[in-house]
Amino acid sequence: MAIMTTTTTMSTETNDDLALLGLMQLVSPALPIGAFAFSQGLESAFELGWVSDEASLAEWLEGVLEDGLTRCELPVIARLYDALNEGDSAAVAEWDAWLAATRETAELAAEESRLGASLARLLGSLSLLPEKEWLPDQAGYVTLFAYTAFTRKVGRRQALLGFGWAWLENQLAVACKALPLGHTAAQRLIERLRPALSRAVDEALTLDDSELGPALPGVALASALHETQYSRLFRS
Repeated sequence: MAIMTTTTTMSTETNDDLALLGLMQLVSPALPIGAFAFSQGLESAFELGWVSDEASLAEWLEGVLEDGLTRCELPVIARLYDALNEGDSAAVAEWDAWLAATRETAELAAEESRLGASLARLLGSLSLLPEKEWLPDQAGYVTLFAYTAFTRKVGRRQALLGFGWAWLENQLAVACKALPLGHTAAQRLIERLRPALSRAVDEALTLDDSELGPALPGVALASALHETQYSRLFRS
C-alpha cells in the first residue's frame, strides 16, 4: 500500500510539474506568436502624454486591469474552461465571437486574430491542435490560450493568472522600449501590480454574464489614434 501511495503521489507531482511548465511556456515572451509587436494603444498614450512616467503608467495599467481584463478576458477564459470541460463546442464558439465583438478598433481586432492564427500554427507544428469541431474556424488568441492551458491540465485559476501575467509583462516591455522605462522601474511596477492581478482573478471568477464587458474608452481612443501616429515602434 505504501508503494502504491508513493507511486500515485509521484505521478500527481509529475503531472502538476508538466502543467506548470506548460503554462510557463505559454506565457513566455519567447513564445513565437508575435505578441511583442503590439502595444494595445499604450504607445499612442505615450505620444499623447497621457502616460509619461512610472506613476502614470501604474495608474494606466491598474485601470486597464480593473475595467478591462477583469470584466473581459479573465472571466471569459474561465467560461471557455467550463465549456471545454463539458465538451460544449457551441459555447466555445459563442464566447470566441463575444470576445471578437469587444475589440473596438481595427488594431485590437487584428491583434486578437493574428495572435490567434500564430498560436494555431504553432500548436499545429507541435501536433497539439484539436479536431476542428472543438474550436471555431480562425479562433482568437484568448480562445486558443484557454484551449492550450486546458489541454495541458493547467488549473483554471492558474490559467487566468498566467494570462494576466503575460499581459502585464508585454505592457511593461512596451514601456521599456517606448517610454522609456528602466528595468528596475518595471520590476517595481510588477511588485505593485501582483496583488492587483490576484484580486482581479478573484473578482473575475465571481461575475455573472450580465456583468461582463470592458469599459476602456481611453484604450480604444489611443488604439484608434495609433493607426495614424507619425512614428511607431509597434503594429497598428
